[in-house]
Amino acid sequence: MKGNCFLYCNGLMDHMCACVNGQSVPSTQAWYRKPGHFTGMLDAFVKIIRYEGVTSLWSGLPPTMVMAVPATVVYFTSYEQLKALFAYDEKNLQDWWKPMASGATARVWAATVISPLELVRTKMQSEQLTYKEVDKAVRTTIKSDGIISLWKGLGPTLLRDVPFSALYWLAYETAKSEVLRKHGKELSFGESFVIGGSAGAVASVVTLPFDVIKTHRQIEVGQEIFLKSSKHSSSTWKLIRKLYITEGFQALFAGLVPRIIKVAPACAIMISTYEYFKQLFLKLNLQEQKKIANADSSLQSKF
Repeated sequence: MKGNCFLYCNGLMDHMCACVNGQSVPSTQAWYRKPGHFTGMLDAFVKIIRYEGVTSLWSGLPPTMVMAVPATVVYFTSYEQLKALFAYDEKNLQDWWKPMASGATARVWAATVISPLELVRTKMQSEQLTYKEVDKAVRTTIKSDGIISLWKGLGPTLLRDVPFSALYWLAYETAKSEVLRKHGKELSFGESFVIGGSAGAVASVVTLPFDVIKTHRQIEVGQEIFLKSSKHSSSTWKLIRKLYITEGFQALFAGLVPRIIKVAPACAIMISTYEYFKQLFLKLNLQEQKKIANADSSLQSKF
């Protein structure tokens, strides 16, 4: 719709975009234009490949990776360190709450660290800034709105991501512990993939209302930043009440199937790859330690 923003998620990160169709703005002011008519997801998939090529399915990946890589590094490192701090024991049924607390805390930290970068990226998109002009834009923002403005929109992001992370790690680690107790071995790649996808699907369903609210709230915030709208965004709780009154309870569960289709495979790929390389590097470290120990033993025997 003319003069509005929309939130686009490609499976890794959310992107705030301006709607160009129907607006008298140069094409350089926003990268998105509404594509041709699609009858469904499969139809869109086929038409995009046919008219734009297979590589277009990965368009926008570089700027996404700029955000996703540091966010993921902070998130997983924090999660592992917190689990170690809580002395989590995979075989102890009483430790069920530790992955949940670790996941929620790690997500808060990661989202807080990355939030200023998200604001910078949004400004670059909306004002067509070069990298040299970013510093000036950030300084101007801080001067006019204060340092706290760098974390604008963090609230709705945490509202969705923190419950999701808590539920995801609770479901995943619980299922993983059950496998370890029964079989006494580390998860295979396939087991991690299935458990991770299932945990992602469960967490997606439970936290879908938070995702819907986050999307609406983020669009309001985005219109203030992106389109310089004078309209002040409403509070998150007012938005929940408005959605419930105007559209009913079912509005909080809009987009359930697309969310599961997107999130479950992403979670499965993410955790199975993570577990695989974690075990691989653990084995390599143990082998290196043995080599060092053998070398030390050889030196001691000589003397």
